[in-house]
Amino acid sequence: MKGKIILFDGVCNLCNGAINFIIKHDPKGIFKFASLQEETGQKLLAQHNIDPQETDSIVLIDDDKVSVKSSAALRIAKNLNQGYPLLFGFMIIPTFIRNGVYDFIAANRYKWFGKKESCMLPTPELRSRFLD
Repeated sequence: MKGKIILFDGVCNLCNGAINFIIKHDPKGIFKFASLQEETGQKLLAQHNIDPQETDSIVLIDDDKVSVKSSAALRIAKNLNQGYPLLFGFMIIPTFIRNGVYDFIAANRYKWFGKKESCMLPTPELRSRFLD
């Protein structure tokens, strides 16, 4: 699959909020989405040799380039409208520091933000942007 695809934890309230935020700030519809729990997400993880035990919250696949964790979040921000591309400047921070903060939030996301019983269902208007 070509284009910019975001794989996300479909049962995580924080992740679902992030996807809604991205949709709101992506008026050109650059990004497509797939839940890590669904068939398409699982196939893309396998295709790109991504271990779901190690990366279980967000992945950006941009054609054949894969970004995970904080790098994925910052590359996504680079493509949003308003001032959000400025966040890409945080890429100068060493990856181990950025991912340390990212991993801390990811490890606590269910406790802090909750969890859904099933993946979110997109509205009919947004259905074409979701791959499952």
